[in-house]
Amino acid sequence: MDLADLSEQQKIIRHLEREGLKNIIFTNCVKDENVKQIVPVVTELVGSSYRYHRGENAEYCIMVIGVPNVGKSSLINSLRRHHLRKGKATRVGGEPGITRAVMSRIQVCERPPVFLLDTPGVLAPRIGSVETGLKLALCGTVLDHLVGEETLADYLLYTLNRHQLLGYVQHYGLGGACDDVVSVLKRVAVRLGKTQRVKVLTGTGDVNVIQPNYTAAARDFLRTFRSGLLGPVMLDRDTLHTPPADP
Repeated sequence: MDLADLSEQQKIIRHLEREGLKNIIFTNCVKDENVKQIVPVVTELVGSSYRYHRGENAEYCIMVIGVPNVGKSSLINSLRRHHLRKGKATRVGGEPGITRAVMSRIQVCERPPVFLLDTPGVLAPRIGSVETGLKLALCGTVLDHLVGEETLADYLLYTLNRHQLLGYVQHYGLGGACDDVVSVLKRVAVRLGKTQRVKVLTGTGDVNVIQPNYTAAARDFLRTFRSGLLGPVMLDRDTLHTPPADP
């Protein structure tokens, strides 16, 4: 929740509940916010489940699932810090594919004894639309180069401008908002010193030209967005404001 725009939190909850989701908890695993709510909710759900008939074994073994790079490993580490006062038990990283197999059980709580299984991220076999795919890619659910850093930067710029989220203008010291991603990345590259000297063959011989490194600038733009330096953003704002379809 530290990266999301939660100004319409109740609308988000209602939207998710219409999709059949319950017991929604907004967490920040960097600062361990709201993490303490998870174990009580989970133990109550398991205890009231018809499938729970293991009275002789008081421990809980729970699987953590989600899309790649959503923060599953960070959640496990946060729970350990809160309940056991212990540090990392599983690797985390800002890209998909850090967790590559179902790991052994990781204890995150003593009373009650709760063990979690960290799992590799999973995506739906089919993405509903190109725009949904771009949103997922912006959140780092696939490796950037598979989509293209400059393509992602272009969609990010389009989204920020469309919703009047102009934090990038101040962050990079630009003169104002701009819809042209090539122009923006050029200015970002120059500001960050991400340029390269390239030889250009002309009719009078080789000429050295300073060329912006657009890919490096795009990577920095994406990294800045994902680290929250452009402010809180909700990519699904349009979805939230779309009236629910008739059943």
